[in-house]
Formats: sequence, structure tokens, C-alpha cells
Amino acid sequence: MSFFTDLAHQYIDGEWRTGSGSWDIIDFNPYNGEKLAALTVASTAEVDAAYRAAERAQRDWGRTSPYDRRRVLERAVAVIEERREEIVDANIEELGATRVKAEYEVGLALGFMREAMWIAMRPQGELLPSPLAGKENRVFRLPVGVVTVISPFNFPFLITLKSVAPALALGNAVVIKPNQNTPVVGGGLIAKIFEDAGLPAGVLNVLVTDIAEIGDALIEHPVPKVISFAGSDRVGRQVASIAASHFKRFVLELSGNSALVVLDDADLDYAVDAAVFSRYVFQGQVCMAANRILVDRAVEREFTEKFVARVEALTTGDPRAPETHLGPVINEFQAEALTALVESALADGATALVHGRTTGNLVEPSILTGLPADSPILRQELFGPVALLIPFDGEDEAVRITNDTPYGLSGAVFTRNVERGVEFAHRVETGMFHVNDSTVNDDPLVPFGGEKASGSGRMNGGSIIEAFTTQKWISVQHGKAEFPF
Repeated sequence: MSFFTDLAHQYIDGEWRTGSGSWDIIDFNPYNGEKLAALTVASTAEVDAAYRAAERAQRDWGRTSPYDRRRVLERAVAVIEERREEIVDANIEELGATRVKAEYEVGLALGFMREAMWIAMRPQGELLPSPLAGKENRVFRLPVGVVTVISPFNFPFLITLKSVAPALALGNAVVIKPNQNTPVVGGGLIAKIFEDAGLPAGVLNVLVTDIAEIGDALIEHPVPKVISFAGSDRVGRQVASIAASHFKRFVLELSGNSALVVLDDADLDYAVDAAVFSRYVFQGQVCMAANRILVDRAVEREFTEKFVARVEALTTGDPRAPETHLGPVINEFQAEALTALVESALADGATALVHGRTTGNLVEPSILTGLPADSPILRQELFGPVALLIPFDGEDEAVRITNDTPYGLSGAVFTRNVERGVEFAHRVETGMFHVNDSTVNDDPLVPFGGEKASGSGRMNGGSIIEAFTTQKWISVQHGKAEFPF
């Protein structure tokens, strides 16, 4: 099967279709510019068709035994395992991911899929007492109905499945809108996996489209009850505003500006390893990536020498080559924006300890230090291989600098005293924080999400059950109740 030939379509009610929109999305390999596919965007007519198909199919799917739903997920896991190498290759082609990153993403996605198999069995009803004689209160946990999943380009396979798999497991139908940079890995490929796993037609649909074609129809449509969005805080604000105005629930995984903090008693070699991974994994195009590396002045010189040496040794190039650490950023716009950010910071007084070149979509790693305290680059998300090295004096200053950002997604602290690290973590305004580990962390069982402008709601584990189900109270009066009039 050629993924980019066979799966570059709309997928609605179990059928692979060509969109009827007014323009085409061209899917490019970001490393060599090769055209992978062309897809005519979905129109508002296809949006309605997908939602209506999902609405119809969900009625039966929601009544299906959780054991049967789990069996579909088990078969989907088997399909992924069987085609694992093909999926990894598609990830490299469409995202410009290195093989290490692609294998990491597929492996993590399998972990979430396996957890979703058990999520199908977890919702439980309750029988609650009443102060009224003879009254029985039954509380049922039910699927919400139809869930919209809008996924990003950076981890399209993993992040899409993180919502799709549990939503299906819990009895919902799903409509996916993948990022237009990754319409196959984040859309068509996932539809094909579940199609081959025996998921009934209409329960999962894929719309490849853009706001320029359909406006806000994807969110305003009356059918979906929950919007699961991962992407920038700028777009997330719009999603939240529209969803709230239509009384829809939303779960938002948004931008980050994480700090990795190195205290004066840290294992520096280990901290350097973690900092290199946390900043430069997938070219830094990760919401949890450590934009800012904070180092206590007591160890600043030694850490900086080691960190610079490691970064200078990173290889940027063909993501298929085994020696490549950094492949291309997703597109030319992103490459140019990153280059402009670095040049602007240098003009404002920053110093480049490493100043990477930009060639096409290949952006070599950079390290900036000596940034003025009011530099705008310190407070924004850097979706690329640029690290900001910031010295501090003592923990109080480290906490202040770490919190001096509109975002609050992830972070990390390095210290030989674990409890010191935990106390530090408690003072940081984030949804997630890690002691002696990377800022880039995920786990199927933990509540994943951010504070401030980094999102709303939580994913994974029990949180996902809350996100994709609703509760219904049915009371039963045994005997006759007494009414006041």
C-alpha cells in the first residue's frame, strides 16, 4: 500500500472521497520538497456529511458492549504492530522526523492504544442514597456522542490517537481534522487502521480542510459535543471562544515555554544530556520542549561548556540518515520565522554561543545567552532548535524566572536532592513538572495538560474519561412519594 496515494482523501461514512472544496492542499516532504499528495479540501457539505454519519453510527456504537469495543482496539493495535515500519517511514516522509523520533512516537502511541483498551471497561455507574424514603438514585456514565479531534503536525499520529482511541473506547463517534501539513499520518492513516480493525462505518471520519474553506463550521456544527484541540494558544483561544458560545465542552493542549532548571547540586553531565534532548528533540517542534535552560551561577561555566560541546556535535540533515539528530522544520515559513527570531534577539543584545545556519528547511541548532530581561523571545514559544541559556542566583530567582511567562505546560529541575526538587516543582505554575528528567514527558495514566495559556482540561487516564463521557441521573421512587401540595 502507498499511504500517500491511497489514504490522501476525505474519509466519510466508511468511504474514501475526494473533497468538493475550491482548492487543493499539497502535502510536501519538508526535507526534499517532494510532492507526496494533493488533496482537494472538504467543503461545508462534507463537514455536515461527516457529522451526520458520525451521529447515526454513534447510536449503535454507544450501545455496543465495552468488550466488543475493546476487541476493535485490540485489532487496531495488531494492525499498527504489523505495519509499524511503514508507519515509521510515513512519519519520516511527511513530518521530516528522524527515525529515532518516528519510532519513539509510534511506540508511545501503541502504549496509549493499549491503555484505551482498558478504558473501555472503566466507566462505572453509581447507586447513591437519598434522604427521601423509597427513592433510589442511579447515576450512569455515558458517551457524550460525537467528539471532534483537531490535531497538530508535530506528533500527529500520537496526539490524534490519544483522543481518538479513548473516545471510541468509551462509545463515542469521532471526526478528525488533521493538520494540513500532515493529512495522512494524522488523518487517513488512522482511519485506515480502524477500518481494517473492523470499526463500523461512520464511527470514525476524517476531514482534510481549512478555515479558509469552511470558516468555523467544524466547531459551530450542532452535532459534536466535545472539541479536543492541540495546537497554538492563538488558535486555541478561537476554538474555546466558539465552542463555549455553542455550549460545547473543550479540551485544549496548547503552547508552552518550558524551563529546564539546573540547581547548584545537579549531576551536570546528566543535566546536559536531558537539556539537549528536551530542547532539540524533533528540531524543538514540541510544546513541552525546554525553550529556556536556567543554570545556577555556581555551576554555569561548567554546564555551559558541556552543553555547548554537545550541541555543536549535533548533526542536521537528511532525517533518514542514521547519524542525523535534527531533520528539517515543517516548512519554509517556520524556518524563516526562527531565523528572524534569532537575528532579532542578537540585535537586542543577546550573544550566540552557537549560531546555526538555515538552509532551506534545515535549521541548525543555536544557543543564545545574555538576553535582556525584557527580551520578547524569553516569553514566547520557540517551535524550533533555539535554546536560551539563562543564569540565576539561588532558587527564589530561578522560580521567578521560570514563572515569568504566559505559559505553564511543563518543566524540569535537576538536583541530587529529590525532595528539594519536589519542593521546587510545587512553586512552579505548570500543569506538569519533572524532577531529574526531561521536560518532554507523557504517560497514558497521568493527567496531561497545562495552566495559564497552555491549555484547559486534562488528557490521559481518568481525566480522559471525564472529558469524553457525561453523567445522567435516573431516580426511581419505590412506593408513593409525598408532595407538598
